Amino acid sequence: MRLMLKFTIPVEKGNQAEKDGTLGPAIARLVETVKAEASYFALEDGKRMGIVIFEESDQARMPVINEPLFAALDASIEIQPVLNAEDLQRAL
Repeated sequence: MRLMLKFTIPVEKGNQAEKDGTLGPAIARLVETVKAEASYFALEDGKRMGIVIFEESDQARMPVINEPLFAALDASIEIQPVLNAEDLQRAL
């Protein structure tokens, strides 16, 4: 199943992680762990935000994916299934 993981990082924690050098590696580990199909990074409500699209068939892997972001960056995380245009056309 194709999933979209959206995370936001509190400003203070993001600033601290940038200063101590843990921000980039934490995000890189996420992208690598899920073998991201796509990843995008922006600001949302003044906070660092990322969206990562990936395939996952084993829901038991969610803690492996989520916990490092919680621990390293105090991230808020939302995950939901998504369709690409081809999937949508097939469904319709």
